Amino acid sequence: MSSERACMLCGIVLTTNDFSNDGCPNCQGIFEEAGVSAIECTSPSFEGLVGMCKPSKSWVAKWLSVDQNIPGMYAVKVDGRLPVEVVEVLPFYKPRDGSQVE
Repeated sequence: MSSERACMLCGIVLTTNDFSNDGCPNCQGIFEEAGVSAIECTSPSFEGLVGMCKPSKSWVAKWLSVDQNIPGMYAVKVDGRLPVEVVEVLPFYKPRDGSQVE
């Protein structure tokens, strides 16, 4: 059984321990502002993995909206919904579960 989880906001994939101990390297400030823990904003259910070495230079990173994030492994789709407290502090939120129609 895998202990990997994906952040429902940015899609980075880390272990449960990484999220519990260090939070999300891209989104932790937002989670703290909303008053929720990083683990509440992650999901063990995700699809597809894309490795990003240089997100700022990658068209795939831009397509996934992670071109401003740190290098790492990112999920293409993450099942689940962010807590309402997080969504309320975001000026714009695009769910990573594919539910938003473009």
